[in-house]
Amino acid sequence: MRATNCVSVQCSPSRHRISGLHIRLLVAGIAAIASIALSSEASAQSAPVVTVAKPVMREVVENDEFIGRFEAVDEVAIRARVGGYLDEIRFRDGAIVKKGDVLFVIDQRPFNTALEQANSALEVAKSTLTLAEAQYKRAESLAQSGSGSISTLDDRRRDLVSAQASVRGAQAAADRAALDLEYTKIVAPISGRVDRKLLSIGSLVEADSTILTTVVSLDPIDFYFDVDERRLLNFARTARERKADLQQGDDSVKVRVQIADSREGAFVGELNFAENRFDNATGTMRVRARFPNGSMVLQPGLFGRAQVEASNRYTAILIPDEAISSDQNQRVVHVVAADGTVSTQPIRPGPRLYGYRVVRDGLKGDETIIINGLLRARPGVKVSTQLVELPRSYEEQSGGNPMVGVAP
Repeated sequence: MRATNCVSVQCSPSRHRISGLHIRLLVAGIAAIASIALSSEASAQSAPVVTVAKPVMREVVENDEFIGRFEAVDEVAIRARVGGYLDEIRFRDGAIVKKGDVLFVIDQRPFNTALEQANSALEVAKSTLTLAEAQYKRAESLAQSGSGSISTLDDRRRDLVSAQASVRGAQAAADRAALDLEYTKIVAPISGRVDRKLLSIGSLVEADSTILTTVVSLDPIDFYFDVDERRLLNFARTARERKADLQQGDDSVKVRVQIADSREGAFVGELNFAENRFDNATGTMRVRARFPNGSMVLQPGLFGRAQVEASNRYTAILIPDEAISSDQNQRVVHVVAADGTVSTQPIRPGPRLYGYRVVRDGLKGDETIIINGLLRARPGVKVSTQLVELPRSYEEQSGGNPMVGVAP
């Protein structure tokens, strides 16, 4: 019985030692797994979080911006064709007038008298002509029958021709007197807005000299601005390309003008004239765009900011300015690969359109780029991304100017 108990006692600690080893190994394995999991979790938590997006692909037209001034298509200084004293003023200062409206009336009494005198002289000349015609016919009849001399017939023919000339002269004098009477009514030669009266009733008006007022046309209206050589050549090329493409259906170069009151929106016109040479002093050429102005909002002398189409329509790659950074002497964007690795991609930026920056070269449009969190991203480092979709117009969320495309 003792031996049995001894063996039992000796064998029992051995079994206990094996079980403890297994337990220690199990605990070590669990600790290793936990350590790996915690390491992975810490690694995941250490990856910087950035906001990424795909570039916006959109058909655009690039614009150049200029400052210019509106001017009237027609402007006339109103003068009288006859002299006299001003008798009537038939318009209100600053009113809109139509072509043919009477603006001023000069005292007509002297001209009525002159017309009556001219008409009287015309009647005398006509009566003399009637007598000369009768005498000529009588002398002609007598000469044909042999009862009258040829010299008498010649005298009567001379009197007839003289009487006819007198009638023509008297008629011209009467017509001139009637025309002078008509000129006493000074009418608007064009439709538009009249200025204030420069003379009062009773003032002496000198023919073809005294300026009574001015009238400017308002619809349509012209906008003049100066363009440098490079941009003007670009406009010309754009117009040629558009004219060659008959599918466009429009070969004109559009111009959009914004005035000081932004609530009026942009006015759209067409480029229709350029001077025939560059200014040697400034190296620019003055060009003109014409705008419809049925609302009469645009006024001569008003300043405006014009945007001129500097390209034909094409599909552009657009990204926010916040996504662009500098690397020495070049501009770059940070591209995120499928596994989250960041790399830099050089680009050639263009003008701002719809609140974005056009990318001339460097991107295809399907890349995923970082738009927020550039300071937390480094080339070769993996990042955690939050993908957002950019709107078609960045101004929709930034409240920018609704005018399309401004080239810097």
